Amino acid sequence: MGGTSKRRAFFETPAPFRFAVPLVLGNIRAHDMDSISTELVVIGSGPGGYAAAFYAADLGKKVILVERDPRLGGVCMNRGCIPSKALLNASHMISAAKESAHRGISFGDPTIDLTKLRGWKDSILEKLGQGIAGLAKMRGVTVIHGRGHFEDSTTLRVETKEGQKFIKFEKAILAVGSRPTLPKSFDLGNPLVMTSTEALEIADIPEKLLVIGGGYIGMELGTVYAAMGSSVTVIEAMEGILMGADADLIRPVAAYAKKAFKEVRLKSTVVKISTAGKQIKVVSDYNGQQLEELYDRVLVSVGRSPNSRDIGLENTKVQLDEKGFVKVDEQLASTDPNIYAIGDIAGGIMLAHKASREARIAVENLYGEGNPPNRDYVIPAVVFTDPEVAWVGLTENEAKLKNITVQVVKFPWGASGRALTYDRTDGLTKLLIEPETERILGVGIVGHGAGELIAEGALAVEMGATAHDLAAVVHPHPTLSETLMESAEVFFGHATHVHTRKKTS
Repeated sequence: MGGTSKRRAFFETPAPFRFAVPLVLGNIRAHDMDSISTELVVIGSGPGGYAAAFYAADLGKKVILVERDPRLGGVCMNRGCIPSKALLNASHMISAAKESAHRGISFGDPTIDLTKLRGWKDSILEKLGQGIAGLAKMRGVTVIHGRGHFEDSTTLRVETKEGQKFIKFEKAILAVGSRPTLPKSFDLGNPLVMTSTEALEIADIPEKLLVIGGGYIGMELGTVYAAMGSSVTVIEAMEGILMGADADLIRPVAAYAKKAFKEVRLKSTVVKISTAGKQIKVVSDYNGQQLEELYDRVLVSVGRSPNSRDIGLENTKVQLDEKGFVKVDEQLASTDPNIYAIGDIAGGIMLAHKASREARIAVENLYGEGNPPNRDYVIPAVVFTDPEVAWVGLTENEAKLKNITVQVVKFPWGASGRALTYDRTDGLTKLLIEPETERILGVGIVGHGAGELIAEGALAVEMGATAHDLAAVVHPHPTLSETLMESAEVFFGHATHVHTRKKTS
């Protein structure tokens, strides 16, 4: 194309898009004339992004927070953690009502008003979003809504409703998160095939729902839809559900799923899905047979992918690994000295509280004093199924793989008075203890409220507590928290509510 044709193509381009590639006037780039300057720009306003922006502002830095969504909070608040827990709470209410008859309390069949349910869920998100926006304003953090794109290692272009804005920054923290993975073979362009994003909208309650993937998202949302009346089938390619957790913690969840779901098929794979009128036809392999079935909706829950593409990282020195995650060091600095990355985009466990912790680490390394912190921390994991599953530190699976000698002690919830009052004796609390030092290396809990209880386990592992430390802490009675104390007492062979003998060499 000749020079005249190039000029014609540029001026025939709609005005809002003309500067997608910076226009050079002499030796001055167009965005240099009207750019905004800041010390730190944070891209993404999820639990990692807004935590980083707020902490840096608290340290006196000039901060701009860029978010493409109209509401702050990121995936966790808008399309993940918060809406899923709201719906799980609603589903637990339905299950509790159904299971209360043996206590002498009976209810009629529940009626579900999906419009009101969605409205209640969305009101929670709006309140939280407004709260984050209010905190940003109080801290003097400038919020710009739009899609960010790196022009170079010190310039971010943001496409907003009002046009393009250019931000000149000294440092940047990338916190753009991840998205549900939807393999091309499953992407039919049919709204009946959902990811977690669409499933959380609860457009309807399908009579027959297929969940592809038995990980934490698939099992949590399968629990929601099953409680609301769907016949749920789960297909999982691995030999078990929730493969990150130890087998003894998963058994109560598998037992619940066996009752609540139509079927959980392990070592099964989906060969093909296709549109069949108002349903989805699914061909799968299971037990050496090929099955062909029709479902009203299909939820694809096979993992998440980093949002590292199409944001201009190729214009910086940032390097990605083979899966698209940003390569970072122990201080969360990328291979570009001006850009740090935290949360899902930096790889590792994709959890909101991991992102929040990394926000602190990144900001401390940028602006803190003394010894810079690194990624040496413990991250508790929680699956909000029924019952909940939680673990922190070393698991039995990891101990076996790494040849780490541990003594495993367990306290069954059948011996807990509080568990009996909940009618939830299906729980278990266990500790992994280093025999020589008696230090607690890992904690695992399955049962009602395990997600709340695991925080004490995280504290024990983080602080290097011993079994004696935990056993010596007076726990209130009757509570489920006592199961942690009594698990430690099991190690010494004198737990009050179970009869055990301490192992001797």
